[in-house]
Amino acid sequence: MRKWRIAAIVLVVLCSAAGASYWYLNSRFHLLDWHEVTLSDFEARGQILDIGGGGEGIIGRLKGEQVVAIDISQEELDNAPPGPIKMVMDARDLRFPDGRFNTATAFFTLMYIRGGDQEKVFREVFRVLAPGGRFLIWDVRLPIRAGEAAETIMIPLTIRLPKEEVRTAYGTGWPEEVQDLKYYSAMAMKVGFRIEDAREQNQIFSLQLSKP
Repeated sequence: MRKWRIAAIVLVVLCSAAGASYWYLNSRFHLLDWHEVTLSDFEARGQILDIGGGGEGIIGRLKGEQVVAIDISQEELDNAPPGPIKMVMDARDLRFPDGRFNTATAFFTLMYIRGGDQEKVFREVFRVLAPGGRFLIWDVRLPIRAGEAAETIMIPLTIRLPKEEVRTAYGTGWPEEVQDLKYYSAMAMKVGFRIEDAREQNQIFSLQLSKP
């Protein structure tokens, strides 16, 4: 779930006039278009479990002390802004009792989890949510490699929050199958979630799930 520190590389790609540098970076990274994500405040009762909440800590920036941010990397948690409770934890094996949370989130985190482990994460989130609890997801459509030479997909983002703007980029390896809104919706229903809302614009999607 570790988010690569590549925002500086994106700026070099977009702003550098040196053709050699541009060629070198594009030979290593498959660059998706620059996207903007507007994240409005949302209602949530009690604490919010944020899966992969290290790094930029976007949900923590938005909801502050209401957030319990877990990440598999202590370094990523250390880099996240202060405010949330921070815990090193594997989302495939959440150390919380059943029904502990009313809300869980995953902001550009599922893209870092191997396909074989994603269903485990969904099942664990389902378990720790109370009946009627919500799982809110934001992520990017990932295509399969299909002969692409670059080993890494990179998406640069501008994230607009009510009180600040974050410019960053996330990079990950190629998935074994297309991971998009349809892919995660099917997984969610298999686990037992109900789909309350599903939206997609260009390559970015959001998914709101609930536990019956």
